[in-house]
Amino acid sequence: MRRPLIATGLVLALTSSALAAPATCDVKGAQIEEGIAAKTELRKDANEQTVRDLRTLRDAAIVLETYKFPGECEVLLGIAKSLLANPDKTIVQGGNTDEDEAESLVEAREPKAKAPADEKAPAGKTPAPKAN
Repeated sequence: MRRPLIATGLVLALTSSALAAPATCDVKGAQIEEGIAAKTELRKDANEQTVRDLRTLRDAAIVLETYKFPGECEVLLGIAKSLLANPDKTIVQGGNTDEDEAESLVEAREPKAKAPADEKAPAGKTPAPKAN
């Protein structure tokens, strides 16, 4: 009688610990940096932006892993690995040369500080009433 209870307790303990363990995202195992070093196309000066983008995706995956979003982290690593697997296609797809769009993206990256309600911008001066 005692053995089935012990076995049941052991199975329950193992099952609950397996369910409680969060899935992890293996950023280091994705070997993004190693893949970049292995691709000769990505080492060319003209492809610096593609390499920066791949590293940005890797860094974003690290942030997602840190904040306990393993599913999203895995999706991001999958995207980075697919881009890395076919650098020629990635290079052709990327690189918009529209300067206006580039400026708007740079502006969008800058943090916007919200002004408190009591610190409103000064209103325009109103003309003084005329004296008769």
